[in-house]
Amino acid sequence: MSRINGNGDPDRLYPAQTRRLPSPGKATILALGKAFPSQLIPQECLVEGYIRDTKCVDSSIKEKLERLCKTTTVKTRYTVMSKEILEKYPELATEGSPTIKQRLEIANPAVLEMAKEASLACIKEWGRPAQDITHIVYVSSSEIRLPGGDLHLSSQLGLRSDVGRVMLYFLGCYGGVTGLRVAKDIAENNPGSRILLTTSETTILGFRPPNKERPYDLVGAALFGDGAAAVIIGSNPLTGQESPFMELNYAVQQFLPGTHNVIDGKLSEEGINFKLGRDLPQKIEENIEEFCKKLMLKADLKEFNDLFWAVHPGGPAILNRLETTLKLTPDKLECSRRALMDYGNVSSNTIFYVMDYMREELKRSSGREEWGLALAFGPGITFEGILVRSL
Repeated sequence: MSRINGNGDPDRLYPAQTRRLPSPGKATILALGKAFPSQLIPQECLVEGYIRDTKCVDSSIKEKLERLCKTTTVKTRYTVMSKEILEKYPELATEGSPTIKQRLEIANPAVLEMAKEASLACIKEWGRPAQDITHIVYVSSSEIRLPGGDLHLSSQLGLRSDVGRVMLYFLGCYGGVTGLRVAKDIAENNPGSRILLTTSETTILGFRPPNKERPYDLVGAALFGDGAAAVIIGSNPLTGQESPFMELNYAVQQFLPGTHNVIDGKLSEEGINFKLGRDLPQKIEENIEEFCKKLMLKADLKEFNDLFWAVHPGGPAILNRLETTLKLTPDKLECSRRALMDYGNVSSNTIFYVMDYMREELKRSSGREEWGLALAFGPGITFEGILVRSL
């Protein structure tokens, strides 16, 4: 495992003074950390490795995967899966094998280790003792156990025994923004609280050999990656001790009635199997403008291009539809496209990789835009959105 803080630089310090003062009582992001497995896979190497590891001999499947790898725009991804794991568990690459036990033997400790490393990087950037954390929100769609990763992580980080714990399982791609919304509510209703929000994901549960009856497996192989992220959330930051960089001003969650089968995931003895409807980008396109306007109304904002945008990059088609529908200038989704290119779709984590790039971009532009939107979409179809403010 390799640990990286919010900047990719563990030693960089942030100034104590912020450009804008946070609103009294509003939740802010005080620090951000990231972590990844040690194995980095360039996209151009993925096809040969996947076909070899799954012993696939169907040339049409290989050709389709090659096309998908090009259209995803992904360049590199991190992965827990390795040659050593497949040598120990060859049944993972065998069609129809009941392997949920083996998958959890791999995923549970891997998810926890990444969450721990991301949290430690985040706490280091924050600059205060871990004992000052009052609550933890733990997000993952990649582990299953009792007690959950929230307790294991609290113990390994040395958090106090009365830390308030919230565990959010199997929310999929919108889980990171849900975690922000939950952490925001805790911070704003518990004065002085400091919340560690961590997300951690691996594709181990969904790895399987290709099958023409499951075409989405190839999309997953071409698009998804592994990793973790962590942020510290709190209101009324301590001057000179904490350096908030983003305010969580207003949050909304909404589901689209009649669309619960568009993103479908089922857990079985073979792992988890996902299906994505072809109409997902269209459903998002049809509803995104009204959803964004609902968030923007809170700050009396009118123009989409006056905002900065941190959008979960579920795939290039979703970003393209959103850009076209809202008539955004090409630079507005640059941070989302960059995160997709560098990490792939890492489910709940990805929004934090986008926000990490965004804070650097806002620094370079001297905080030109004050207001922005953080958005993610997932099963439901569920929209999660937060009106955010650059500090």
